[in-house]
Amino acid sequence: MKTKLFAVATAGLLLTAVAGCASTTAPNAGAVPAVKAPLPAGVQDPAVIPSAAADGDTGCDPRSSLRPPSPMPAPNQMPAGSSMADIAKRGHLTVGVDQNTYLFGYRDAVSGQVVGFDIDTAKLVAQAIFGNANQIKFVAITSAQRIPFIQNGTVDIVADSMTITCERLQQVEFSTDYFDAGQKILVSKGSPYHTIDDLAGKKVCAAAGTTSIVTIATRPSHPIPVAVNDWTDCLVMLQQGQVQAVSTDDNILAGLAAQDPNVEVVGPRFTDEPHGLAIKKTSTDFVRFVNGVLDQARSDGTWAQLYDKWLGGPAPAPPASKYSG
Repeated sequence: MKTKLFAVATAGLLLTAVAGCASTTAPNAGAVPAVKAPLPAGVQDPAVIPSAAADGDTGCDPRSSLRPPSPMPAPNQMPAGSSMADIAKRGHLTVGVDQNTYLFGYRDAVSGQVVGFDIDTAKLVAQAIFGNANQIKFVAITSAQRIPFIQNGTVDIVADSMTITCERLQQVEFSTDYFDAGQKILVSKGSPYHTIDDLAGKKVCAAAGTTSIVTIATRPSHPIPVAVNDWTDCLVMLQQGQVQAVSTDDNILAGLAAQDPNVEVVGPRFTDEPHGLAIKKTSTDFVRFVNGVLDQARSDGTWAQLYDKWLGGPAPAPPASKYSG
């Protein structure tokens, strides 16, 4: 190909010389037309925001959950007729997880296994039921699938950096807060945007079905929310210049930033996001059991060990448990 192009160019020079410095310029045979970068599958630009979601959360304390049993049942000794006994009879705990949130729930390129802080937290529950953390089945889900998969019984529990809200508590139950986060923005280095309120009229990406996309849509500065299926889709759109920022909980943004040295998390937190493990509303005994597992992890140092393992130490104090009944 190079030889052919060289021959064409040479012929053009010869013709120009024969014509005696003609004013007509030959077209650039090597020009490549600009190609528009593809959008991720399922993108909503702008995002569709359910009208009910914009009403906000009122009327409850999202950090308050159900008190653990005392004493906690020992592994392989779940109370007859309990939700835990049903899980034990099946032989594994089924957990809905993300496979695209680096550090919290993602598929490791070397082992092929889903790993992260949320994954190890779910394994604590399996350990408490079976005495074996590996009696667990992970189901990869999107943010929008979290509540439906709990409600229809596809999974027993969701461990997916899920914010506890009063609105969601009308649909599912939650454990106590096991990780505190807050919404920030992720931008390209050198960007002129430093806070969410700098992004008036600009496109800001978040996953569909999250509190983050609703928060973007309802900011007084009126950024334009763009929704995708997975957080890595947001990172790709930022890299391709299709959005000006990504906005969600800072723990998720930290995982995205760790994958690309050309982006950074900036600005202060502008929301409070307690994370809980989501469970079916009819399985209140399982909620109490899970809270007992989390209390043990707080008190014996396991929570701090998981924090150091995935996020780097020294670990802060874990979120305090709070009970309403």
